[in-house]
Amino acid sequence: YPWDKSSLKSMPVDLQQFEKLDAYALKVNVKNSVEELVKALLKQARTDLEKVRAIWMWICHHIEYDIVGYHNKSQLSSKPIDVLQTGKSICEGYAGLFEQMCSIAGIQCMKLSGYSKGYGYKMGQTFTGDSDHAWNAVYLDGRWHLLDSTWGSGVVDDSFTKFTFRYNEFYFLTHPALFINNHFPDNSNWQLLKPTLTLKDFENNMLHNSNFYMLGLLTAHPETAVIHTVNGKASVSVDCRSATLFTFKLKGTDEHGLMTLKKHGMKLDIYPQKTGSHKLQIFAKPSKASEEVYNCVLEYVVECKSVDKAMRFPKDLHQPVGPSWFTERQGFLRPSHPDPIIHTNDGRCSVTFTLGKDISVLASLHSDNSSLTEDMRRRHIMQIHRGNQIELKIHLPHAGNFVLKIYAKKKSDPGNYDYIFNYLITCLNTEVKWPAFPQSYSKWAEDYEILEPLSGLLPANRNVQFKLKMHGIAKVLVQAENTYPLTQSRGYWEGTCNTSGCREVFVMVHENANHSFYSHVLKYEVETQ
Repeated sequence: YPWDKSSLKSMPVDLQQFEKLDAYALKVNVKNSVEELVKALLKQARTDLEKVRAIWMWICHHIEYDIVGYHNKSQLSSKPIDVLQTGKSICEGYAGLFEQMCSIAGIQCMKLSGYSKGYGYKMGQTFTGDSDHAWNAVYLDGRWHLLDSTWGSGVVDDSFTKFTFRYNEFYFLTHPALFINNHFPDNSNWQLLKPTLTLKDFENNMLHNSNFYMLGLLTAHPETAVIHTVNGKASVSVDCRSATLFTFKLKGTDEHGLMTLKKHGMKLDIYPQKTGSHKLQIFAKPSKASEEVYNCVLEYVVECKSVDKAMRFPKDLHQPVGPSWFTERQGFLRPSHPDPIIHTNDGRCSVTFTLGKDISVLASLHSDNSSLTEDMRRRHIMQIHRGNQIELKIHLPHAGNFVLKIYAKKKSDPGNYDYIFNYLITCLNTEVKWPAFPQSYSKWAEDYEILEPLSGLLPANRNVQFKLKMHGIAKVLVQAENTYPLTQSRGYWEGTCNTSGCREVFVMVHENANHSFYSHVLKYEVETQ
């Protein structure tokens, strides 16, 4: 039966109700006979489900995987009594001991064998010859359920030299639609699925390890392990229950992709910059997790036939790209540009947000082939505040791909700004060459606004019109070769100034009519003749 996504188990199980039983089962220490062990375990178990649980818990925490035995099977006994007394075995012994303990407890149990995508599995491989793994089915509440105590007990390292006990709840009564992902029984009836999968389906299907489901992820597209690029691009998406953070690695780096977080998942577009086969790994962690640890949840192979050179991203681009539920949580609401890429033809764009309370913003512009200093690049962005709205006006210094990075901090915090997110801005028009905005000084208040001139570079020997929105000041002067006062009307200070005979133009304000002290608020350069 198909998976309805509501539970990872094949029957309702309340793990909290097992807490006492689990703790009891872990403490039972009987090694002389399987019968005695079962008798001791059942003291605290009433229902069939509780009996199975007690047996499962005991095996998962007391039998270790026998790596030496695996390499030297002729010396190995998988008889339940030998497994119990040595405390180690391979899957065959785990499943055999489980079967015998259930039988003593009066529960129907089968030992199953088949192919598995476990240790040593290579993506896209085919399965031939004898089965390589064993597990169990138990009969509870009128139907069969699947479990794998070998995989429930722990993990072996990559070099297959060391076993570590690491209990995994996932393999206890796993939903058959999820169990089939890495267990293919010799007898297809034991898939407990309708319709059953063919071996070919099993080989081609994406391997979701238990992390995938335990993190609340639901589905991934594509469902096959090998992805072929189309015009240099491959796409992957993941759906999940709740807010989850993702990262990825293509051949070990996250440079050649564009990942966006969605409310219920993520979308990733990959643009490999070399042809051939590339390993793509996707990692996830719950948004609430305090640890920095991301778990690998998916692996693909990307087969790239051709490279899309136009999609070479700047080094400074940070994943994920664009706004999301995450940036909303940081106080950036209602973005004017919900997509990660902003295309501009004339080299100008403007991004607006509604800001949460008490947030101060810093933005910077980055590009791989820019000769400008960081300070100069920052002057190609102008912040305009209107109430709780912020607008970032951007005038690009040249064509190309740019990263707009956005940082924030609480106004009340004395500390540094934290990086929040970034956009990719692309401009193909090679005619584009915007000068920087004028330089502003500390007396230029957050909610002041320049209507004109926006360019920080003024033409020489010209009359230039000024229009500035400022409040709470007594006088405004523009100082060039001569000094020109601006006049106030309807909240704006306006006037003209002549740029002849000077290299710089300053805007100065008089905060109080009784003082003769002026503060510089803006500085413009004048073009040389």
